[in-house]
Amino acid sequence: MGGTQNSSIRTRTRRSERPDRHGYHAPWLRGIREAAEGLDLTGLWLLMPRRGHSPDWLSPPPAGPTATFEEEIAQVRAADPGAAREDSARSLADTPGALEHPLAHAWLADPERMIRDLADLLEQVWHTLLAPDWPRLRALLEADVTFHSRRLAEVGLGGLLPEIHRRCGWRSGTLTVASDGEYERHLGGRGLVLMPSVFVWPDVVSSFDPPWQPTLVYPARGIAGLWADPAGRSPDALVRLLGRGRAAVLAALDDPATTTALAHRLGLAPSSVSAQLTVLRDAGLLVARRYGHQVLYERTPLGMALASGGA
Repeated sequence: MGGTQNSSIRTRTRRSERPDRHGYHAPWLRGIREAAEGLDLTGLWLLMPRRGHSPDWLSPPPAGPTATFEEEIAQVRAADPGAAREDSARSLADTPGALEHPLAHAWLADPERMIRDLADLLEQVWHTLLAPDWPRLRALLEADVTFHSRRLAEVGLGGLLPEIHRRCGWRSGTLTVASDGEYERHLGGRGLVLMPSVFVWPDVVSSFDPPWQPTLVYPARGIAGLWADPAGRSPDALVRLLGRGRAAVLAALDDPATTTALAHRLGLAPSSVSAQLTVLRDAGLLVARRYGHQVLYERTPLGMALASGGA
């Protein structure tokens, strides 16, 4: 399982153009409206058909769950020009009028320029619209990976896929995704990447075209509380829901902290705090990250929503 930042960029820009998909993300859209108006996203709109193919070379599957944006954008810049041209032409054909656009003509004539232009645009979008929110988004995605990894061990792939999305199924070694078209590919031992996305909701997106790693992108858990604004705390409600000890630990994590720091902050024994952190992490309210010899705990978006009274 893994997450990717490039696919988040492309899904985010698509989200802003589809009012019917605003849903949980309306607060974010209001917040980035002015910044987005300063970007010329024409090139991305041309390659984002409402129905049809989106270029895989623009959002290749991640090398791993810890891949950085710099590593991912380098992968985009290293795309094969011939393959990128073919991939993009297929997408342009699915967007009415796109093939007649001057930019499309220029790109198909010079795919190396297309790769440079779109990689530069993705970098602009990342720094302007995505990077400020990435710690929050990363926490949500990492919590989802942790939860579904545990579920995979508990119920197997056949039990997990329908939980990930109602359109997914697994039977006799065959993955099925209910969709309008038909496509079949034998994985041949290459495996399948399960990738949570904050912005793909309510859809599930599959990518199986060679040479890309077969990937299934699904809506991450907890997006309902993702953009909850901090509000006045409701410690009594948290105590009733979680118990006094766990509520105190969750409320104290305004900033990432170690077990020792939290114990000092709360005046509790480290062993007691460690036990509460484990329960909160297993419930998807916290994630833990190692920095050198330290392990820092921070809230997931679901944990933020509970702590702020937004749940």
